[in-house]
Amino acid sequence: MKTTQGWGWLAAGVLALGLNGFYQDGGAAWAHRVADEVADRSVALADLASGTVDELMAKVELAAARDETTSCKLATAMARFETGMARTQTGLAHFEAMTARQEAALARVEANRARIEAQVARVRLAPMAFDAAKIPVVVCPRVRVNLPKLPMVRIPAPMTDVHSAGAEPI
Repeated sequence: MKTTQGWGWLAAGVLALGLNGFYQDGGAAWAHRVADEVADRSVALADLASGTVDELMAKVELAAARDETTSCKLATAMARFETGMARTQTGLAHFEAMTARQEAALARVEANRARIEAQVARVRLAPMAFDAAKIPVVVCPRVRVNLPKLPMVRIPAPMTDVHSAGAEPI
């Protein structure tokens, strides 16, 4: 059992080493292209499902620019610049959408404030006057308390004599 398991791990290691060498030599470029295409298409489908047509168009333009193989360095630089501009425009679109959401939330807060102010304006408080002269003055009567005198109790203390052995202070 352990020998079979050991041979299995050895085979897996040799296979991984061979695949790594193949990958490092550039033999897996087709896999990268396939993965990029799948990633682009899945992002495009997600953008289409979320309804963001502008982002979808920017992704399509980016994918089209990636597919073109240009031999001219100026055309490559222009494609990079256009890709950067498309990304910037996408970022600005995100910022504008966020700003629109914040403005809508602020409008809801303002509408609630106006509604509350209208409710407060409808409430009318009747004015009340307090007349201080009509409050009666209360006089407390005096109460006298007589305490009887208690007899004084005396307890006699015993007398003690202290004699010292010498003329030293105690």
